[in-house]
Amino acid sequence: MKIHFNIIVVSYNSGDRLKSTLKSIYRQDYYDYDVIIEDSCSDDGSIEGIREDVSGDMIRGMSRTHIYVEKDEGIYDGMNRALSRVVYREIPDNEEVREYVLFLNCGDTLHDRQVLGAVADAVSDRLATVPYEEAALPHIFYGDMYNLTTVSHVSSCPRLNEFALYRNLPCHQVCFYDISLFKERGYDTEYKVRADYEHFLYCVYKRKAVTEYLNVTVSDYEGGGFSETEGNLKLSAMEHKRITAVYMGRKASIYALVLKLSLSGLRTRLANDPRFSSGYNRIKSLIYNKGDRG
Repeated sequence: MKIHFNIIVVSYNSGDRLKSTLKSIYRQDYYDYDVIIEDSCSDDGSIEGIREDVSGDMIRGMSRTHIYVEKDEGIYDGMNRALSRVVYREIPDNEEVREYVLFLNCGDTLHDRQVLGAVADAVSDRLATVPYEEAALPHIFYGDMYNLTTVSHVSSCPRLNEFALYRNLPCHQVCFYDISLFKERGYDTEYKVRADYEHFLYCVYKRKAVTEYLNVTVSDYEGGGFSETEGNLKLSAMEHKRITAVYMGRKASIYALVLKLSLSGLRTRLANDPRFSSGYNRIKSLIYNKGDRG
């Protein structure tokens, strides 16, 4: 089975952060991927710099990098435009190919040079060992991340039951989506901060996607993402409430109460504070591992 990755990077005046992201991709030991850069008409020279830079470890990757410059209406519109470039690509009938999509923000990097190879091997192994009916379902494979801001390893929940879906999804920088999950629809741009969260729930609830945890640290997360800016935090909470009501109904209110009673606000502050994040995330990893063994 052949595993092919479509790595989408949406950019706007990203400077050297774009180059850093690309270098982490081009150094991979696994070469079966394409990079789609969707740029919203940057005027800082970053795109021209990428096009001109064909030296050293950049040259190998340029041949499989596709750059599109077109004004978008925001980050999710840019992601949808990038998806339109790859979703309907034809695959020869004689090839058994599984295509996956990974989104990396400018400044985020793949954790080490073995990431794509490790994910490809793990995906192939999983799909080869499950019944055909399950293997035929669309999958979202996801791993862990390293947070550069808090200098800590962040484990993803190994079992995404409904409460886990409510409280804490893996970030899109560690998720490999079956490409078919974007054929019926992309991101709902009505949501300005949480469209990726809404789409994940759509995949699980509407498309019956199988979520599979991989014990791989996928990305180094730069931090300070779009949804984490001070101005978007309130909007993020409002959209989360609206989305979970749509997919989970009245149970969303119960989950909200459980989080409040379990001091989720305090735990979030600990996770985001560099002084405590490493210890907090180590404890969380231990809990997750214990739960997975159970």
